[in-house]
Amino acid sequence: MFSSLILILISPFLPFFMYGTLAGNINYNLKPKKAQVLGEAKIQTDSPAQNHTNNNVETFQNHNLFPLDKIIKSGFSVIRKPDYGDIKIWARASVVIDVDSGTILHYDNGRKRRQIASLTKIMTASLILKKVKNLDEVVTITPAMLRVDGTIVGCPSSVYCNAKKLQIGEKISVRNLLKAMLLDSANDAATALGIYVGGSKDKFVALMNKQAQDWGLKDTHFCTPSGLEITGYEKECYSSAYDIARIAIKSLQYPLIWKIMKISETTVYSANGRIAHKLKNTDKLLNKLPNCIGGKTGFTPLAGKSLMLGAVSKDKKHKIIAVILDDPNRWSDMKKLVNWAFDNYQWK
Repeated sequence: MFSSLILILISPFLPFFMYGTLAGNINYNLKPKKAQVLGEAKIQTDSPAQNHTNNNVETFQNHNLFPLDKIIKSGFSVIRKPDYGDIKIWARASVVIDVDSGTILHYDNGRKRRQIASLTKIMTASLILKKVKNLDEVVTITPAMLRVDGTIVGCPSSVYCNAKKLQIGEKISVRNLLKAMLLDSANDAATALGIYVGGSKDKFVALMNKQAQDWGLKDTHFCTPSGLEITGYEKECYSSAYDIARIAIKSLQYPLIWKIMKISETTVYSANGRIAHKLKNTDKLLNKLPNCIGGKTGFTPLAGKSLMLGAVSKDKKHKIIAVILDDPNRWSDMKKLVNWAFDNYQWK
C-alpha cells in the first residue's frame, strides 16, 4: 500500500528523470500533430547481429529534445509513404536527417558516443572557412605540422606513397591544404591548418570544442584537428552519428567544402609552383551514386570504417545528410540507406 502511494506521488516527475535515456531502450509515443514529423528512430542494440531483430520504434514528435537549427525554411514537411518499409544495415550507429526541416528519417544509436576518425575534418574545415577570409593566404610548413600518423599528403595509406609529400619550409595556400584534407583525408594538412589558425594544435582543438558547444552538440569532444585519437586518451575523443550529421548540415553554409568534396582527383601546388601534390578523393560513392553531393570518409582501427554523405532528391529540391559509424560494409550500406530514404519518404 505504501509503495503504491509513493509511485503515485513521483510518477508526474518521471519524464524529467528519464530525459537522459532517450537514445536508450525506452519508447516515447508522443502523438503528432497532423502532417508533422520531427523524426522517427529505430532503437537497436549495439550488436549488428542483434540489430536486425529489434523492431521497437522511438518517435520524436512535437517536442524535439535534440533541437536542430534549420538552414532553409522550405515550407515542406516530410512524411512516410503509404508503402513505407524499414531498413537494416550493419553500422554500429547511423542517422539520416532532412536538411530543410531537421526531420530525422532514420535513427539507430544516434547519440551513442564513438570515435569518429576523419569525420572530424568536417568541423575542422568549417572552422577554417569561418576564421580565414582569404584562402590564398600562405602557410609555411613546420616540423610540428608533419608530426602525425596515418594518411598524409602523398601517402594515401601509412604504408603506401604515390606522390610528393609536404616538405618542411614549403609554402602552400590554405585553399590547397583544404583540398588535401578533404580529398586525401590528409592528417598533416588538417594539422597544418589547425596550427596556422589556432597558433597551436591544442588551441585549435579548444576552438573546435567551443564551436561544438555553441552548436549545442551534447555528445561531441574533439582531440585533434585530424580526428586521430590521442594514445591513452582515446575515450576523450568522440562524437555521435547525430552530432556529425548536424555538423555536416552546418557546413552547408560553406559551399566550398561541398564543392571540394565533389572533386574526384586533382593536383595542387606549392605557392611557388615547384612542388606538385596529387590528390584523390577517398569517397568511392562519389561517381557511383548519381545524387551524391559530397561526402567524407573516416577510419582508424578504433573508430572502424565510417562515412558521412549528402544526397539530393531527383527533383533537386530536397537534401539529406546520412552518417554511418563503424560499418565494415559502409559503401553498400550507405547506398542502400540513401536510396531507402528517398524511396520511403515524401515531401509535401
